[in-house]
Amino acid sequence: MSMPEKSVTTRPLKAADRAEWDVLYQGYATFYKVEQTSEMRDRVFGWLMDADHSSNGIVAENAAGKLIGLTHYRPFVSCLGARTNCFLDDLFVDPAARGSGAADALIKAVADVARENGWPVVRWITADDNYRGRGVYDKLATRTMWITYDHKV
Repeated sequence: MSMPEKSVTTRPLKAADRAEWDVLYQGYATFYKVEQTSEMRDRVFGWLMDADHSSNGIVAENAAGKLIGLTHYRPFVSCLGARTNCFLDDLFVDPAARGSGAADALIKAVADVARENGWPVVRWITADDNYRGRGVYDKLATRTMWITYDHKV
């Protein structure tokens, strides 16, 4: 386990982050064993840079300014609750920076955006076997009773 960083900061993703974001996002895909091409990353980064698209990004950087983590989030409608909430789509921290507080900082940064927008809930899913991630999530959020399904069309 790496030592905690002296300083982890978060900020919105910007176009100049592309190369470092690309490495982190490929790491995220590898972690979840999802085949991903550069064209797929081009598409996602395009969404994140498009002010008219609902997807947004926040990055974490260490004291030296190196990106060590990322998260993507978007608003989602809860019809039953008659409100808009926030969905955290992706969260990844470079394995060398795990234990630095980057995951906590990224989740808190998304929560700040949600608060600013009046979105009362930040929701996300993770793999059942993501034990390390779940250890962080269990400290910051309440696990729900919901089970997800995918219906391929």
